[in-house]
Amino acid sequence: VQLQASGGGSVQAGGSLRLSCAASGSIFSNDRVAWFRQAPGKEREFVANISWRSGRTYYADSVKGRFTISRDGGKNTVYLRMNSLKPEDTAVYYCAVDTNSYGSGLLELQYDYWGQGTLVTVSS
Repeated sequence: VQLQASGGGSVQAGGSLRLSCAASGSIFSNDRVAWFRQAPGKEREFVANISWRSGRTYYADSVKGRFTISRDGGKNTVYLRMNSLKPEDTAVYYCAVDTNSYGSGLLELQYDYWGQGTLVTVSS
């Protein structure tokens, strides 16, 4: 599986962006897809994930109610809709695929494939 993340850019606080993560190979029904982010000088952190089979989602507390993760099976693509953006959302956003879907899905080490990242900058 190869992942291509896109949709990043610069936006003012309160604005919105939609990120896309397109998979070149097939995402199988037992896979889980996530978005992580890494802000300057900080460690990469979990943002949200979605089960490819069930569509069940999970969000970090910091983005709950503002971000929405979704999938399009026909396009092999996962989206991250980000509303009410804040300066602290500034980061490089990465998508990743977990081919086993064991455990919480909150940890980087659970994910087998990673995209290259797309930069989101939110100004105040």
